[in-house]
Amino acid sequence: MTPSMFTGTFAILVLWLVVDIFWELSRPRDIVMRRICAWLNLIAIIGGFTVFYGVTHFGNDGIVPWFICLNWINVIAAGLQFYFGYARRG
Repeated sequence: MTPSMFTGTFAILVLWLVVDIFWELSRPRDIVMRRICAWLNLIAIIGGFTVFYGVTHFGNDGIVPWFICLNWINVIAAGLQFYFGYARRG
């Protein structure tokens, strides 16, 4: 895998996080959308960590800490979305 895949995946993950935040803020009471976003976040997490640990980082030292930070932000967002999307309200 090439370093350009590393930067390309980083750009896709940043774009996804922006779209995810926009969806969450624009429709906060839509449970179905929250569940869909949670599952898409899970896919983004798997892809993000796979690329982070499977691709060389040569020439991309500036975005390496941001990439791992972005992955963990997606983990937190997915956890919250799964919790609030599937929590039973009594």
